[in-house]
This record gives sequence, C-alpha cells and structure tokens, in this order.
Amino acid sequence: MHPIDMLQDYSKYTDEEQETWRILFERQMERLPGRASQAYMDGIVATGFPNARIPDFERDLNPRLLPLTGWRVAAVPGLIPNREFFELMANRNFPATTWVRRRDQLDYLPEPDMFHDTFGHVPILTNQHFCDFLAALSRIALGHVDHPEAIEMIARLYWYTVEFGLIQEPEGSGRGRLRIYGGGILSSPGETVYALESNLPDRIPYAVETLLKTPYIIDRFQERYFVIQSYEQLFHSVSEIEAKLEELLVT
Repeated sequence: MHPIDMLQDYSKYTDEEQETWRILFERQMERLPGRASQAYMDGIVATGFPNARIPDFERDLNPRLLPLTGWRVAAVPGLIPNREFFELMANRNFPATTWVRRRDQLDYLPEPDMFHDTFGHVPILTNQHFCDFLAALSRIALGHVDHPEAIEMIARLYWYTVEFGLIQEPEGSGRGRLRIYGGGILSSPGETVYALESNLPDRIPYAVETLLKTPYIIDRFQERYFVIQSYEQLFHSVSEIEAKLEELLVT
C-alpha cells in the first residue's frame, strides 16, 4: 500500500450523504444512455456499480475491477501532490477521495469529490487499452515530476482525455457517433448535454502536440473537446506523447 493510500471508513457516511449519492447517481443515469461511451456503460455493469448507495471500495468495486484490468481504487484524503498521484496510477491504483459533496453542491463544486472520482472514472477502468494508457502516461509524468513545464503539459493532455475526452464510436451504419468517456463530463449533468449537443464548443480530432500546447479552463464548461477514434488510438499515442514532450521542452 502506498503511504498516502488510506482506508475508506464506510461507517462514517450519513443518511444525508447516502441520499445525495442516490440523487446524483439516478440523475446521471437518466442522461448517459446514448451519450456515454459504450465502454463506460459496460463498465457500470461489469463493476456492479451500486446505485442507491455510496460504493464501498474494498467490497463493491475492487473485487470486480482487479480481475478485469489489474486496477484498484485507492482511497486518498483529497487532492494529493503530483508525485504521489502519478506513483499511484503508475502502479494501477486510481486515487479517489472518500468525501461526498453537500446537497447544495449537486450541480457544481470546485474540487472533485467521491462521485466525480468513482462514478466519473471507475467504469472506464474496465477497458484495458484505456488503463494501459493511463499507467503509461503516469510513468512519463514521474520522469518529469520535478519539471513544472512538463507537468503542466501532461496535465493538459490528462485534462482533455481522462477528464474531458470524447470518442467517435462506430455504429451499425458505419458512421461514428460522438460519445463521452471523460470523467469530468460524465459526472456533470450540465456538461453531459453541453459537450455533445451545444453548438458553442469546438470538437477537434485528437492530436498530441495540440493537446500539450492547449491550456484548459476549470471554472466553466470547456470551449473545446478533443475526439479520439478508439481507446487503442489513445494507448498507441504514448510513444508520441513522450517524443513530443521532449521536443517541446528543448525548444
């Protein structure tokens, strides 16, 4: 166990927190069919994601997740330093906080809570290509963890993929349809609709150098989203990420 990895004290959750979770879960599950990536929707089923109650990491999620991709959910106190964050993920531990937002924060909160960390991210951790991408990106980050400019560029790529990524998934007609795989969108009722159906944001094909150079915003819906064609594409871009990062750091 990593030193920052802690135990989830499930007995501490109040009835109000359980009710808040239920509201968040049911509201999002009404919006996600037809909008969320099929890999995410399959992951909801594969992890046996509890709906009416807060998930217990060690009883609900990890026993299902570990055999599928070798990943587990690691309880952390909140936002953690870069080195600890990437060390956990390089070793296939996804850091998730254990606190639940207040009822008056249903639509927005400035810092990720347990609903964002688990509901938003854990189901897609059942996809092996995505998981391998995440572990490889974390290893790259660890090699640059004391270089602020490099970490900022990696943070941009993480933001526009893991948090706010879209995927063009094939349909029976042969034409693709946009779906969501980024946890920041999947845990947000407003952005779930906005990301796919609003005419305001740009939707741009995934391009490593562009992502590394594109600053992100944290206080409103995104102005642009990057679209992958498959999770294999994401994983196979790792060598390009490493090469472009080195190239940009010396120019």
